Amino acid sequence: MPRKRPDTGLTTPDLIILSFLIENPMHGYQIALALKERQVKDWAGVSKPQVYYSLKKLEASGLIRGKSDEDSSLGPERRIFSITQEACSALADALDSAKWAISRPVPPFFTWAMLSVYAKKQTVKKILEQRREFLHNEIAKELKTLDGLPSVKNKSSHVVRSMILLAIKNFELELSWLDEFENLLSSQAGSR
Repeated sequence: MPRKRPDTGLTTPDLIILSFLIENPMHGYQIALALKERQVKDWAGVSKPQVYYSLKKLEASGLIRGKSDEDSSLGPERRIFSITQEACSALADALDSAKWAISRPVPPFFTWAMLSVYAKKQTVKKILEQRREFLHNEIAKELKTLDGLPSVKNKSSHVVRSMILLAIKNFELELSWLDEFENLLSSQAGSR
């Protein structure tokens, strides 16, 4: 029987920040910029205040260490954070949990869809059109992201490309499903 690994207590933001620091030592502002540049908000919730909270937590736990930046041209004193030897192991251990494979976060649209039989007909039409527009915009955004991916290959570039393609396929699948769903709601509205 496999031994159950202990919970590391690391949150998703902690793990993302650790992964950035494994790539390169950075200060908090650089991490916040990287979150925005890599559009992390599309796949994980990490706010700018969370970056600084996680940095303090990770430093207190001994997974990272900070040192003052010698470059005064950057403005006020900044601390550059780098990983310790334990960081890679802690990240790997945190990723060794069934919770990553068996949890099912519920998008707000799914909740709306379940309750939509109680909405006004014009509301259903409006929300479905807004959803379609949202999905088309997301597809366009992801295609633009694909086009803008650097040609330089790194450890995660193939994974990033694959995840973007998965997101596009999911959006396209939902778009085709929306037509079926709208027809279903229309036929049920006629039977009420």
